[in-house]
Formats: sequence, C-alpha cells, structure tokens
Amino acid sequence: MTDDWKRRLDALHADLVRRDDPVAWVMEADAVEASRRYPHIALRGPVFGVAVRDPAPAEPRWRLLKPVVDGMPQQARDGLNSHLWFTAKDGTDDPAVRRALLAAVSVLERDPADEVEALDVRYRVVRGDEFARTGDDGLEPPRPTDPEPVCPSWEERAGAPSPDVGFALDPGRDEGPMAGALRLGLREFVYSGARFPEDVLADSVRAAATHPDVVRLPVGFAVAERGVSGWSPCGSLHPTPHDARRSLYDGMSRVWAMLYRFDDRRKARYARAAEAFRAAGRADEATVDDRVFRVCRVERMIRMGPDGPEPPRPSDVDEYGPMKIHPTLREDGTVHYDD
Repeated sequence: MTDDWKRRLDALHADLVRRDDPVAWVMEADAVEASRRYPHIALRGPVFGVAVRDPAPAEPRWRLLKPVVDGMPQQARDGLNSHLWFTAKDGTDDPAVRRALLAAVSVLERDPADEVEALDVRYRVVRGDEFARTGDDGLEPPRPTDPEPVCPSWEERAGAPSPDVGFALDPGRDEGPMAGALRLGLREFVYSGARFPEDVLADSVRAAATHPDVVRLPVGFAVAERGVSGWSPCGSLHPTPHDARRSLYDGMSRVWAMLYRFDDRRKARYARAAEAFRAAGRADEATVDDRVFRVCRVERMIRMGPDGPEPPRPSDVDEYGPMKIHPTLREDGTVHYDD
C-alpha cells in the first residue's frame, strides 16, 4: 500500500469514527464480509450515459444527466439528442434559447459527437465499466443493507427512479474505507486477456493514464442466468433489489411465455416457479427447468481526467450511426412532420 493510499484510507476511517453512525458501521461490516465471500471482480463491459457541466451553480461540476446503462455510445448520443430536442420544444419560449439547443441537436443528427455545448452548458457522452463481485458460488447477490422499497409491490408499475440522474461525478467521495479501497484499486484497472482485441487493450491502458481517477456510480441490481460457461445477464439494470426481483417474476410468470412461445405445459411450470419465488419474499434465486436465475449486485465506474469524465474510446463499437430521430422543430416552437 502506497503512502497516498494509506492516508486516504486512514482519513475515511477517521470520518467513519467521527460520524458515529450505526447504519454506516453496519454497511461497512457488510462490505467487509462481501469482500471475503466474493473476492474477485467479473467485468461485463462498457456502458454509456450522458453527463452535463453547467457553469451557473456556485460549485460547477459534472453531473449525470442520463443513466449510464446504454450498451453503445450512439444510444447515449440519441438520448442526449432527445433531451435537447424536448427541452427546446417544451422547456422554453425564447426563440434564441431554442435556436441554441437546436444547433446542438443538428450536430448530433449529423455526427457521432461525444460532446456538444449549448448556452455555455457542456454535454458529454461518458463511458463507464460495469462489473460484479464473484466468489465460489457465483455472482454476489444483494446485501442486507442494500436499500429496498418501503412498500414493495409485485404488481406491474413504474420502477424506482434511477439514482444516476443528478449524481455528482466527484472522485473524492467515498462511503467508507472499503468503498475507498475499491475505488483506489480500480484506478490501476486495465483490460487484460486474450478475449480482448489489441485496440481494446491499448485503449484501456491509455485511459488509465489520461483519466487516472475513478468515480463509483450508485449500485444497481440485475438478473443473471447460470450457464455452462458462467453467468449471463438477462434484462436491464434496476435501482433496487426488489425491482430486479419483480422483473424476474414478470419474466417467469408471463413475459417469457409470450416472447418464446412456450407451450401450455412449459408455461404452467414457469408460472408455478414464479409464484414460489414471489411467495418467498426477498429471495434472490429461482430455479425452473434446470435453469438457475439470480438477482445480483452490479457495480459501475467512470474514469475521470483533468477535463472531466472519460468519453467513449476509439475501440468502442456502434451498430448504427447518427440520424434524425425527431420532426423538424422551428425557432418559433412549431413542429413540422413533413420534412
């Protein structure tokens, strides 16, 4: 451990002692136990979102505008395109403001731009890495101290809002010594292994030099299926364990039967497994037809450099390019659908 690491971890420990917060101590104990039971890190790959830097606040800093969950940079660019277009349409009556926002939209319609500026506000497509802890029994499930809804519901409804939105990208913020140790360790993380192409490996090494600091994003939860070669994600990232459990329940009870055209016997087996999973309350694993599904804990990181969060790398892959995704919006606020 370097002197810099030791000083930072000592400061985090001193802060934990100073706060004398029983909840924080329990969460720290949970993190220590998780590091013992799930000592390894499994990398899933890159994820993308949008960050914004507004110079107007007293302490201007980069904050997340869109959740860092997209699988390709262009998906995040399209999300930014829509944000700016709808802000121009519904968020102002000033033609000059609308003109500035639409100029940024125009850039995003033509080019795979990773940063645009409008009204002195910088918008950037940012790149993160998604990973999970693993141990002898597979991926780490939710921890006892992970937040759950006060009144969890199994009925179909909108899930909890993403904790990413508005999240400040502050490399100096850590929840405790274990979180600080992980963040400091991730600073030196680079891709390795034969499964990565040479350009991906080279970009990873370069990013560790150009963006040497790390921000850990809010923890998410997802469903994974155990296969012959390991665990594979099935579904999107959720803000709470219960949201992920509900997605697994919905999949087994009705959605998968429609998607994969189950026959009546298979449909009934999955429906029974779904009801057993729901009846168990806070269960994190379900089995049906020799398939094992687990609600797992997912972590993400963003690299930071002198000018802010890391944008997409040259080796990141898009399956499609920029395009016009909304009707023409005039400076006076009228929408034209015939262009």
